[in-house]
Amino acid sequence: MQQETTDVKNILGLQLPTDPRWVDLTELSLEEILTDHAYCEQKAATTCISIIQRHSQYEKLITEVAPIVSEEWSHFRMVLKELQRRGLKLGKQRKDAYVNELMNFKKKGGHPDDRFLDDLLIMALIEARSCERFKRLSEGLNDAYLRKFYRKFMESEAGHYTFFITMAEYYLPKTKVRKRWKEWLQFEKELMHRLEVRGDRIH
Repeated sequence: MQQETTDVKNILGLQLPTDPRWVDLTELSLEEILTDHAYCEQKAATTCISIIQRHSQYEKLITEVAPIVSEEWSHFRMVLKELQRRGLKLGKQRKDAYVNELMNFKKKGGHPDDRFLDDLLIMALIEARSCERFKRLSEGLNDAYLRKFYRKFMESEAGHYTFFITMAEYYLPKTKVRKRWKEWLQFEKELMHRLEVRGDRIH
């Protein structure tokens, strides 16, 4: 467990690894976890569109985030196809307690740079946690096909995580970004302690 915690911190910056019981629980609710995953990809695409709308003055960001919109939507289609391949149904979208708690931590007032930074860092954090969860699935599921399926998602999310950090440091002082990033990581650690371990949710 100590080595695992160290690996998560070194690779993704996350302060707390996912509870090992989570993967076992996902296999008991495959339709639900795939449904939740599909909606996570859909929301990632729409959030990137929202970033473009809110921060259109940042040309480099807009140019480089635009392809991610297409990539995230293609991920939604991949998960939807997997549901259909297995004869499973895309269920209803449900409340994402993890993301809602993160949204509550975002700065609501103050300088526009602070809100811009939080917009990027919350995306980086969600992508980092998604990457860690997909790594869990790629290594722990009994279904060999799904292990390979989630390996592809893990690799993609790792690139997205670093992209949002890089963009933040491109536009804002690195010291400012790193300080706020540490605050986000600490908050997320406390949040992970509080949240119930559920096998029907990606987060």
